[in-house]
Amino acid sequence: MARALFAFLSGVLLSLLLSLAAVAQETGVPDRSATGGAQTLSDIMSRQRGAQIDDSFRSGATGNPDNAAGLVNPLGTLGGVSDPELWRALRYGSADVTVSARGPAAGVVIQNEGIWWLNFREGPLMRGGAWLLGGTLLALVLFYLIRGRIRIDGEKTGNTVTRFKAVERFAHWLMGGSFIVLALTGLITLFGRTVLIPMFGRDSFALLAGSSKWIHNNISWAFIIGLILVFFMWVLHNLPKRHDLTWLAQGGGILKKGVHPPAGKFNAGQKLIFWTVILLGASVSLSGLSLLFPFEMPLFAKTFAVLNSSGLPQLFGIGDLPLAQTPHQEMQYSQIAHALVAFVLMAIVLAHIYIGSVGMEGAIDAMSSGEVEEQWAREHHSLWLDEISSEDRPSDSAPSASEPTVE
Repeated sequence: MARALFAFLSGVLLSLLLSLAAVAQETGVPDRSATGGAQTLSDIMSRQRGAQIDDSFRSGATGNPDNAAGLVNPLGTLGGVSDPELWRALRYGSADVTVSARGPAAGVVIQNEGIWWLNFREGPLMRGGAWLLGGTLLALVLFYLIRGRIRIDGEKTGNTVTRFKAVERFAHWLMGGSFIVLALTGLITLFGRTVLIPMFGRDSFALLAGSSKWIHNNISWAFIIGLILVFFMWVLHNLPKRHDLTWLAQGGGILKKGVHPPAGKFNAGQKLIFWTVILLGASVSLSGLSLLFPFEMPLFAKTFAVLNSSGLPQLFGIGDLPLAQTPHQEMQYSQIAHALVAFVLMAIVLAHIYIGSVGMEGAIDAMSSGEVEEQWAREHHSLWLDEISSEDRPSDSAPSASEPTVE
C-alpha cells in the first residue's frame, strides 16, 4: 500500500511539474520560411503542450475591414473577414462577439490552453487515481487475510462507557456521510465518459452525470459544515502527547496480538487521520469553492505568485509560473488540485472505514450507539478510560454530609 501510494504521488508530482513547466516555457521564434510564414509542426506541438509561443503572426491575421467588398458584390466577405480569420479571432479572443450570457468568460468560445489539462485529466490523473484506490482496497483485503479481525482479548465485562455524545456522532456522520456521496459522484464525473458510457449508453449517463453534478455541488456544504464541527469538537483531544510515541513504536497493537499501548481519547493513529482529514479536507473545500465560484475565488494566480517568490519553481528548473490566468485556466488548475487531494482522502477514508468496522471488534459501536464495551476501552484507550473513571468517582477530599465544615 505504501509503495503504491508513493508511486502514485511521485507520478502525479512529476506530471504536474512537467505540465507547469510546459505552461511556463518560453520558446524561441522558429524558422517559418518553409511554410511561408504559417505555423509549423513545432508551433502546433508546443501549443498542445501548453507552452507559450510567439504566434503574433497568426493572432493579428484576423482580417481587415478596409478590404471588404462592397455590399452590392455578393461574392465579397462580410467585413473583410474570411471564415479562417473569424475562427482565429475567436481563438485569440479578439473577435467582436455578442453573447446572451453574462460573466467574465461568457465571450470565450475557444480556450486554447486547456489541451494539457485534458491530457493530464484523461491520463495520469485517472490512471493514478484508479491505481491508488485499487491498491488500497487490495492492501486492506490482504491485511484482513493475514492479521484477521482485531478481537477484544480480555473477558468482556458487560458494562459500557459513553465514548461519543450524540452531537459528536452527528458531526462525524455529517462529514463522513457527505464525503462518501461526494466521492461517488466525483468518480462518476471523472470516469463516466470512459467507463459508464460504454456500459449504459450516452442517454443513461447524461441523466446520471447531471444528477451527480447537482448532488456534488450542493452536498459539499454539508461536508464543509461537518469538517468545521469536527475540528472544534476534537482539536484539543488530538494534540500530540508523549504517550503517542509509545503507541507508534508498538504499531498501535494492530500488527501483533495481545499488545495494547496506552492511549487517550484518540490514539496516535487516529490523531494522524484527524489532522490529515482536517488539512486535506480544508484544501479540497477551497478548490471546490473555487470551482463553484471561479470568478470570485481564483486561487492559482495568487498561489503561483507566492511560489515564484519562494524560489521553489526555479529550484526544480521550471522557471516562473504564469501569473496571468484566465477563468478557464483557474478552473482547470483547481480541478486538478481538487481531484488529487480527493483521491488521497478517499484512500485514507477507506482505511478508516475498514478499521472502524470489520477490522476491529467493538469499534463501530463508538459511532453507532456511542457506547463501547468497557474492556474494549481498557485495551485501546486505557488513559481515556482512567480519566473518565476518575471524573465519575467521588472526590476523596470532599467532606461528607455528616462532617462539619470549617468556615
